[in-house]
Amino acid sequence: MPKIEKVTRDATIVHFLLMFGYKVFSLYFPLFLVAKGMSLPQIGYTYLLIYLPLALAAPIVGWFCHKINPATLATLGIGGYALYALGMILIPPLDNFISSGLFYFWQILLGVSAALFFTSVRSILISSPIENYDRAFGWFYSAPFYASALAPAFGALLIWQFNFIVVFIFSLILQIITAGFCYYQFKKPEIKPLEWGRVQENYNKIFQKIKSRTILAPILISFSVLLLTGFYRAFFVLFLKDSLSWSQNLILILVSVASLLFLPISFFLIRQLERFRSEKNIFQGGLITGTSFIALGLFSSVLNFLSVLIIKGGQFAGSLITNAGRSGLISQQLKENPEEAGALDTIFAPLGVALGALVSGLLVGHLGYQFLFIIGGVFVVVVVLITRLVKSKKIS
Repeated sequence: MPKIEKVTRDATIVHFLLMFGYKVFSLYFPLFLVAKGMSLPQIGYTYLLIYLPLALAAPIVGWFCHKINPATLATLGIGGYALYALGMILIPPLDNFISSGLFYFWQILLGVSAALFFTSVRSILISSPIENYDRAFGWFYSAPFYASALAPAFGALLIWQFNFIVVFIFSLILQIITAGFCYYQFKKPEIKPLEWGRVQENYNKIFQKIKSRTILAPILISFSVLLLTGFYRAFFVLFLKDSLSWSQNLILILVSVASLLFLPISFFLIRQLERFRSEKNIFQGGLITGTSFIALGLFSSVLNFLSVLIIKGGQFAGSLITNAGRSGLISQQLKENPEEAGALDTIFAPLGVALGALVSGLLVGHLGYQFLFIIGGVFVVVVVLITRLVKSKKIS
């Protein structure tokens, strides 16, 4: 098993517990929205309301990391997930303006809560003495896949035996426990009080660094992969249901089997992350992701369980490699300002996912799932090739 430092282990465990509490119901979220009468564009708007506040709140959380113990902020973020579960318990039917407004409010709250958690934990990781940041973030980003191996099946069992309310109650309880564990495990780091003006200066410094070809090219690749992730999270389950006519049980089996298989695969990938520079990992991850989406679109008419499982494996590998490489690159290049670096890294992920979900939601009704998969995959591959040429100075 690849090496893992204590701080990385604690962050990965907390991330796993947080995602387990969320994924007991999140897999069925698009199906839940369709059952509530939402259109495909409205589903895209819903994901936008989750991920856009996450991106917008991240710089503010980065500033608060100078004022408040990041472990406290991360704990508050997990508490927000608990409040979200409570909100889903109390939300009335979405049949009027007030109930719909409340529903969208809870999505925004979830985004802000995620900003609190991810920005704070990233700043803790970046400021820690870690031997290899790509490896550390490989562990951190693999946690949701470990949760996916068990949480959806457990959630389906609760739904089948009881109802959705019980699933949300379980999530609420688990998130409260996770919040306590998070606060207890992370030792209080040194707080460096800064005024907002000084924080702005730090952001100006890191933005100047990001403009360099060495950092900007890999970041653009990572962002293009995140756009595809937004499409995937919002519509992959609906693609299986609508285009491939899969049942909910078969979708559940796919997710569970895939996540179980990816557990040993993730160990291998984390080892590989140590062998290459962050830029190389991002380039490789981008190509794997783009190729996987192209294959999903091209062969959608002949896909079976095994072929979807293989393609999903490619998407998993590409996403893990790219995200770990991006966070590793930011950690190494911007380590002098871990709070701002953690906020910046947190901005990229939700902003890309939010825009991907929004754009795909507007286009999927006109282009269809398959064609949009192909276009998205080609887009990522082209971005990888162009940025590769620019970085090697073949294009001035």
